[in-house]
Amino acid sequence: MSDNSLSLAIFEDMKNQAPNVKAFGAKMKFVIDETSIMIDGTGDSNQVTIDDGDADCTITASADTIKALRKGELNPMMAVMTGKIKIKGDMGLAMKLQSLI
Repeated sequence: MSDNSLSLAIFEDMKNQAPNVKAFGAKMKFVIDETSIMIDGTGDSNQVTIDDGDADCTITASADTIKALRKGELNPMMAVMTGKIKIKGDMGLAMKLQSLI
């Protein structure tokens, strides 16, 4: 699977999971390889789109890193500490989003 198709698969998974997670009152952006995925949790429910707008928190990682996190092969804190995941903005918000990944 190419990086782009893996990023799109992650987008589809997030989109499917979003209705199951309570809206978190902010905007979160994932930059996975070259794909920006925006999660807008400011309304009644989380909306997931491919968008590169402004966000309260931006998480940048490779598709392979996200895949390893989802499989439980990589600890999120270790990924941040080793630079595999970069977080800009509201750190507390990033911690709330584990259920969407």
